[in-house]
Amino acid sequence: MEQFLYLFIGAGALWLMRLYMQGGKYNKNTTALGKVVIITGANTGIGKETARELSKRGATIYMACRDMVKCEKARQELIKDTCNKNIHSMKLDLASLKSIKEFADNFKKKESRLDILINNAGIMACPRMATEDGFEMQIGVNHLGHFYLTNLLLDLLKKSAPSRIVMLSSLSHRFGPFKKHDFLSENSYSPSKVYSHSKISNILFAHELAKRLQGSKVTVNSLHPGVVDTELVRYYKIFNIPILSPIVSALKWIFFKTTPNGAQTTIYAALDPDLELVSGAYFSDCRPTKTAAVARNDELAKWLWVESDRLINLKLVQLNLK
Repeated sequence: MEQFLYLFIGAGALWLMRLYMQGGKYNKNTTALGKVVIITGANTGIGKETARELSKRGATIYMACRDMVKCEKARQELIKDTCNKNIHSMKLDLASLKSIKEFADNFKKKESRLDILINNAGIMACPRMATEDGFEMQIGVNHLGHFYLTNLLLDLLKKSAPSRIVMLSSLSHRFGPFKKHDFLSENSYSPSKVYSHSKISNILFAHELAKRLQGSKVTVNSLHPGVVDTELVRYYKIFNIPILSPIVSALKWIFFKTTPNGAQTTIYAALDPDLELVSGAYFSDCRPTKTAAVARNDELAKWLWVESDRLINLKLVQLNLK
């Protein structure tokens, strides 16, 4: 009987821990009816659940994805689940400046407004790889790709104001460093440190863009979605060792958010009426949170903007896309 009691208490403690780790929820019934939304990386994980929730609330969704087979499959699922036919799939490869430009041009042919841009897609801790344009993959996709995309869509966002830009970053930004003097990781490469470097860049970009958009009624905020059970962790070897699979699954069940819960802070940043005038903030678990000092550095944010603009424009000239 005593052993049963201990087992019951232990199971209850684990359940309470799981509930706690699922984090904050966005519980307001805010409508998204009439809103036009772009979500990058919307065919899986947090992006897919964000698309699902915003579709339920009446938004017109553009799923911007690299893999169009997976994207179309997810689109059909979301249409069936939400009874919202205004869900569209469009090709976007954030590792290609040409693809980003084509996506923006094609979107503008389809829509005359953009209410919410959610920069959700990302890659984490991958082996050293390069984008189509020669940039290190993590900084190229997570930051430079979204930097270029956002700037190409700013005219529509301003025209549609009040509008919002939501940038997904990560708690990993605290683990740095920010590599100003080796921005593209040409001299050294650590998968996890470069991921943190790209996530600092996300927040610095949002920080600087918020300043540049003052008075436009276009807000930009960044966030940490939580530690979420998604495909993003696929490059971590520990998650791919068969013998450890039962232990890993148990730990994920306790400590990782589900994807619907991982999408809550994104939905909060995209819809909460109380945030209509809030810009340049950072959120976690549906509330404002303080970033690491490096991500609040005004001079570093300005440097990042100038350097990102220089790198992209130099490549655009080479590609004859200017």
